Amino acid sequence: MTDMITDSLTLAQNAAQRLAVVGLSAKYGDFLALSDISLSIEPRAVTAFIGPSGCGKSTLLRTINRMHEVTPGATVQGSIRLAGIDLYDPRIDPVNVRRKIGMVFQRPNPFPTMSIRENVLSGIKLQHRRLNKSDADDVVELSLRAANLWDSVKDRLNKPGASLSGGQQQRLCIARVIAVEPDVILMDEPCSALDPISTAAIEDLMLNLRRDYTVVIVTHNMQQAARVSDKTAFFTVDGTGEPGRLVEYADTEKIFSNPDEKATEDYVAGRFG
Repeated sequence: MTDMITDSLTLAQNAAQRLAVVGLSAKYGDFLALSDISLSIEPRAVTAFIGPSGCGKSTLLRTINRMHEVTPGATVQGSIRLAGIDLYDPRIDPVNVRRKIGMVFQRPNPFPTMSIRENVLSGIKLQHRRLNKSDADDVVELSLRAANLWDSVKDRLNKPGASLSGGQQQRLCIARVIAVEPDVILMDEPCSALDPISTAAIEDLMLNLRRDYTVVIVTHNMQQAARVSDKTAFFTVDGTGEPGRLVEYADTEKIFSNPDEKATEDYVAGRFG
């Protein structure tokens, strides 16, 4: 049974796999950070999580690839399903989940002692996968091309990844995720530390990535959510110490032009948050 579950998660990169969050609650020790979240995330689309600080957006993102449980005392109830497989089934290896669901963080974090090439291949090496030089070269080129970075760095692959500009470093981190052939790419405020030109480059990249991947982003930038996402989920928190909750989830155009809930309308109009 374990092998069947593992094999089910080792699907073709371009398979249209639906990601479903079902009755999910998340805690840090005794603190309930998220309560009873359910939503179905569309494959090959960009979904944005928006809402005020402290409403659990990043926590939800971390539960999706099982990083939440790495925090001491953190627990999850409910389920998250990819292609119908419960990622929290005790027979599932969390490392395998994190390979199929990659994460890009708020600040670019290339490995400073590694070259650009080594950064791209680092995830594969952590999985103890062996590639001959020709195959490794192909992975590096394809991943950097997918991250719209190849033309800028192809002549300096042995230079440190940390030598790149901030926007290029973030695209290098995206290439590092792409190299391990995920199905889903999570991005936690990927542009918050970047200048406007680099932000535009990352936004263009998101629009390209959705042709092959399911992309989920957390953003505080309403204009960014409106520009790049197909679906938007609005979360809020009712007060200090209260759990985050999902208020509304719909096509992005509807969320920004004709939401069902007044709280959503107030937030996207900038009246609070």
